[in-house]
Amino acid sequence: MQILNIAAYKFVALDALPELKAGVAQALAARHIKGSVLLADEGINLFLAAGSAAIHDFLAWLRRDARFEDLDIKESWSATQPFGKLLVRVKPEIIRMNQPALRPSAGRAPAVGADTLKRWLDKGTDDDGRPVVMLDTRNTYEVDAGTFRQAVDWRLEKFTEFAQAVKERHQELAGKTVVSFCTGGIRCEKAALYLQQSGMAHVYQLDGGILKYFEVCGQAHFDGDCFVFDDRRAVDSALRPRLGVGASSDTADAPAMPSWAG
Repeated sequence: MQILNIAAYKFVALDALPELKAGVAQALAARHIKGSVLLADEGINLFLAAGSAAIHDFLAWLRRDARFEDLDIKESWSATQPFGKLLVRVKPEIIRMNQPALRPSAGRAPAVGADTLKRWLDKGTDDDGRPVVMLDTRNTYEVDAGTFRQAVDWRLEKFTEFAQAVKERHQELAGKTVVSFCTGGIRCEKAALYLQQSGMAHVYQLDGGILKYFEVCGQAHFDGDCFVFDDRRAVDSALRPRLGVGASSDTADAPAMPSWAG
């Protein structure tokens, strides 16, 4: 396990994107780091892999920019490089939802940490006694690799379908505490904000997504593995590679290459 894999995102207002792209690409290439980085005016989304020293040196460089100094990183290890190349791209969104009025950089929905969520799931209610519902915001083939026990799965083919699903199935969640979740946090952050703006009173996002939950709580209340969009295909609750999980050809919501979808 010599390769350090990192996943991170941040919704933050960015400008001068071509210059930022060039700087990030140069810094990564100089350190022989592979993976993908998406940049948009709403923020950054990255999935990278290399030796530990190279990764931490790049993060030190990136965090010299005040906009990224508090970037939260999720780590896992693999024996081989899971990415075939490096791609740095500028996109309209760092995770495509097609809801231009939604601006996560202006304020996020409440988040629940992994340890608190486990406590809620242990007893089936939140701290106020409301039933807790886990809402999976990922695509169908990701859900099929593994998900939280009894999670709501709307069989989304892509994340852009989420808003319509909320409009059609809003009543399924009424009167409950809804926790949206995804791989690393980025989709469930937008999802929770959309749910909140749609009028739901008790909505949270799982802070750090499944990857952070695995890191803190392991397998508790989760069946299967977490699908990832690189050559590992999936990781188990100890964040070890789990080979052999198939992928759909529809990766329109993933950052780049096969890469990840947060």
